[in-house]
Amino acid sequence: MATTMKAAILHGREDVRIERVPVPQAAPGELIVSVGAALTCGTDLKVFRRGYHARMIVPPALFGHELAGTVVEAGEEVVGFVPGDRVVALNSAPCGHCYFCERGQENLCDDLLFNNGAYAEFIRIPARIVSKNTLHVPDHVPLEHAALTEPLACAVHGFEDSRPHPGDTVAIIGGGPLGLMILHVAALAGCKVIAIVKHDGQVEAARQLGAAHVVQTDNVRKAIQETRDLTPKSQGVDIAIEAVGVPETWQEAVELVRKGGTVNFFGGCAIGTQVKLDTNRIHYSDITLRATFHHTPAICRKALELIAGGRFQAGAFITGHAHLYELNRVFEKLMNRSSEIKTAIVP
Repeated sequence: MATTMKAAILHGREDVRIERVPVPQAAPGELIVSVGAALTCGTDLKVFRRGYHARMIVPPALFGHELAGTVVEAGEEVVGFVPGDRVVALNSAPCGHCYFCERGQENLCDDLLFNNGAYAEFIRIPARIVSKNTLHVPDHVPLEHAALTEPLACAVHGFEDSRPHPGDTVAIIGGGPLGLMILHVAALAGCKVIAIVKHDGQVEAARQLGAAHVVQTDNVRKAIQETRDLTPKSQGVDIAIEAVGVPETWQEAVELVRKGGTVNFFGGCAIGTQVKLDTNRIHYSDITLRATFHHTPAICRKALELIAGGRFQAGAFITGHAHLYELNRVFEKLMNRSSEIKTAIVP
């Protein structure tokens, strides 16, 4: 194996450089994976814009976190993986023994270990992620499809955390990659889905992925009325899932649900954001407010099983391919609201 590799290094705001760096070597318990595909992600786009992520990445640093590939080196003490195995390595792993892990809330782990470096020819997988959150990819699953496991796990978590029932009417606010994933998961689960989107390209994608109705508008009041009109007696939807992450759509979600309905604030707003909510309506209409963050090892396994099972339209989410040296161009295109859902970066 070569001693150096090409990798994307985040240096700051909108400053990612493709550089030659040493190929990592596996310490005990670790894997070195040859990256088959690394996918663009809304979180990576935010990091590209801001130049950092307080919890996950401080520049200069290797960049990218959605990947699948092939094991090329297994360190001592690794069990269950050998060179040649096709794997998807998740971007994090919980400690397993803190207050939250012991209560089954591993996504809230006090010592959640994150890993970055997917936009590279090779990536080192830390021992904890190897043992807790690295999965074998079935032979029939393309690596770029397997790389969807991490975002899909977040989508599955958000949907299941909303306590849905088959036949529920579910409104999904937002037509970005995660909004479309939640939409598709909800439709596969037997829910009637109303997609609320802004851009033309999102309309067809929402319909392809199972939306029964699509409301296209950038006017919040109009979106609320049109969505409620699609429900019996305009009573509102059973579940509203906000997948944008801005105050206006958090408020919109509360206005969309019926009495006794559930709102899931899935989209994360910027630090310090304040939201005004109608407390009278929330209380006297018995509305449940929830918020869902990240994923757990069990949900990651469920996500990969969903991809491998064939019903999930993985290919619909990979709408572009690019080489590593084109990464800056890809992010600039995404910042200009491209119709691409996810681009597979192939090192």
